[in-house]
Amino acid sequence: CLGAASAFLAPKTTRASTELMALKDMPGAMPPLGVFDPLGLADTGNEETLLWFRAAELKHCRVAMLATAGWLANELGVTFPGDLSYGQPFSSLSHLPNEAWDVVPYAGKLQMLVFIGCVESWSEAQKPHYTKGGPMGLQCDPLGLAENMNKDFLATRQKSELANGRLAMIAIMSFFAASSVEGSVPGLPFPY
Repeated sequence: CLGAASAFLAPKTTRASTELMALKDMPGAMPPLGVFDPLGLADTGNEETLLWFRAAELKHCRVAMLATAGWLANELGVTFPGDLSYGQPFSSLSHLPNEAWDVVPYAGKLQMLVFIGCVESWSEAQKPHYTKGGPMGLQCDPLGLAENMNKDFLATRQKSELANGRLAMIAIMSFFAASSVEGSVPGLPFPY
């Protein structure tokens, strides 16, 4: 009788193993660590939560890569031609990024924040949403290169983007530490 009743019960599955499998199948699980989730965040929600985490990681990777490149360009003295604001050329910015930000006028900082907000709003408004199977992150491929790549090459490119972005997140935080806390990065002068 108990065996017949169990035929009407759903098979038991553990949510963690299903989500770990989904995480393992996503780009970004690579040697030597494979799936790196020491805090168990993949187990905290459903598939949509996992996709949201991955989209946030991708976004932070892209921002960190741009920030690292910008920091290095600033350190090397590379500037835009023209004026930052009326009568203030870009070349007047300090070669130290933290000081350069302080020189940017309030209106310039506000323009940057509004632009970032517009890009963020536009990417979140795309249908279908990335948590519902849509493309993840801001898709900027005007030449259609990703459409013409085979799946293996595209997966390799996605893994490379995540690996480089993860390194860039470490790099930009190291730059901030080296420029803010004396002795935080051995071998670099203070302020960096």
